[in-house]
Amino acid sequence: MTSALGRKTQPSYLRRPTLGRKNKREQKLQLERETAQNTFNTRLRSIKPKTLGQKEYLSTINDNTVTFCIGPAGTGKTYLAMVYAIRELVAKRVDRIVLVRPAVEAGERLGHLPGTLEEKVSPYLRPLLEVLEQFYGSSKIDMLRQKNIIEICPIAFMRGRTLSNCIAIMDEAQNTTEKQMFMFLTRLGENTKAIIAGDTTQIDLRRHESGLLDAERILSNVENVGFAYLDRDDIVRAEIVQNIIDAYEASKDSDTED
Repeated sequence: MTSALGRKTQPSYLRRPTLGRKNKREQKLQLERETAQNTFNTRLRSIKPKTLGQKEYLSTINDNTVTFCIGPAGTGKTYLAMVYAIRELVAKRVDRIVLVRPAVEAGERLGHLPGTLEEKVSPYLRPLLEVLEQFYGSSKIDMLRQKNIIEICPIAFMRGRTLSNCIAIMDEAQNTTEKQMFMFLTRLGENTKAIIAGDTTQIDLRRHESGLLDAERILSNVENVGFAYLDRDDIVRAEIVQNIIDAYEASKDSDTED
């Protein structure tokens, strides 16, 4: 990828230095030593970070009111955010979980979706709900949603609201506009944490319109706002995912050189 000045650049999630092979054993030992304090026991399942990047991500959430996590597919950005929220809900440190995701199709037009507002938005929030299903049965999730303990909130309907006593999670944040990101961040009330996850290589808007990139530029030095960066070493899905991402990155580098 190239900048406006023609310089070769990398996606923002690649800024964290990648450890060499000889340091992998050191990394594993350090992770084992420190993982105990980052083990999340929700009383339903016990979750541990699998990489140092994931550990740093969880620490960033603990230490800040607003956390941005930027990284490629398969690094656990959304999963760990949901696990953290479930832990806080079970421990009664918050009253509810609010799930937000921009309704932007990945390169295709889905057209009109039938049903109620929540039914229209649910397909876009399916990845978040799938994580919930690993901890609760579908009937339990339905009950929590009916009581607004788990709330699905379209970005377009957040104006004028105040989100208090909750964990607010925004997924696919790279596809919010600058105005949508600003609106979401200014909804936060007392005893609320916001976790914003996104992949800056999968922006379906014009790149300069991405609210995630805008927030990264503006908020990087703001108190109580933290940024966690995950990279290819943090991918915990099937190995093929890492290989695919590597191949695409190599192709982009080749195109840039040409």
